[in-house]
Amino acid sequence: MGLLTIGAFAKASRLSPKALRLYDELGLLPPTRVDPLTGYRLYAPELLEQARLVAWLRRLGMPLARIQQVCTLESAAAAQEIRAFWAQVEADTAARRDLASFLIDRLSRKDPAMTPTTKPLGIHYAALSDRGLVRESNQDTAYAGSRLLAVADGFGSAGASAGAAAIDVLKRLETGGIPWGELLNVLEDAVEQAEQAVNGVAGPGSSPEEAGTTLTAMFWTGSQLALVHIGDSRAHLLRDGELFQITHDHTVVQSMVDEGRISPEEAVSHPQRSLLVRALGHGADGTPDMRLHDAQRGDRYLLCSDGLSTVVQTEEICRVLREVGEPEQAVRELVALANRSGGPDNVSCVVADVVELQQ
Repeated sequence: MGLLTIGAFAKASRLSPKALRLYDELGLLPPTRVDPLTGYRLYAPELLEQARLVAWLRRLGMPLARIQQVCTLESAAAAQEIRAFWAQVEADTAARRDLASFLIDRLSRKDPAMTPTTKPLGIHYAALSDRGLVRESNQDTAYAGSRLLAVADGFGSAGASAGAAAIDVLKRLETGGIPWGELLNVLEDAVEQAEQAVNGVAGPGSSPEEAGTTLTAMFWTGSQLALVHIGDSRAHLLRDGELFQITHDHTVVQSMVDEGRISPEEAVSHPQRSLLVRALGHGADGTPDMRLHDAQRGDRYLLCSDGLSTVVQTEEICRVLREVGEPEQAVRELVALANRSGGPDNVSCVVADVVELQQ
């Protein structure tokens, strides 16, 4: 088969002639030959496979610069790059979905806390932090109040002060009323202030190694819990006997799992499993994940530092949350489980039950 005209090649590859001209200018899909008299672009049939790949990736929403990179890779590496791109798309979509639901409710003036047909809900809660059996000091901070639940896992020479400073900023939200429609904006501002407080602990010009912290917090609105998450502390929800992790670890290893480079089983023992890609501290990416969770009577929430999640199996955590009634007893049992597993790290837990308030 001879060279194809741009029209024939466009039809076969399902790319428009306009797109083909653009991809030629970008060096992404240059023609085999350009007629010196007419300027017509001519394409070898062998280019069809690459052109179809470009078309598929554009339909996937991949930026042209990244498509150009994929097209230079061998098949296995290209597949891995596409997997990594799609993992990020799904994460971004989940965050936008939560925000879209919040905005729809807000613009519909649907304040769930004011719905007359719902019975008022509240939370019963407990927090506990322990040094563990190996560390010389405790750099974790755990807090539970009538509106705020929070865990911070500090690191660096001033890690304990960094975690406490971050949570102290969020505590200020407990004393004032927050208009429901402004909730996410207020929390975003609070995270910025928490980051400033953490930076102030170590002083100007310091590095994350001197003072930094993770932060996982939930703010109770009366019918919803607003989640703020940075780092590798975790939040879980026990609902109808099933345990769900509702945060995503901001670690190098979790990114490798998302991209398909390693399996979740390999991540457990990976030497870089504690290396963070997001945290509060000088030079760190402090961008929070933020979302809203509709609460139901009977829900049980767990916030914990990685001193629990890395040494106690999820099945054991779920068993305690199912079987132990009071939050105070549950946090004690979870900390004890971590210490019975060697207690290699500080461990902090917050447990909160959503209950129906007596009228």
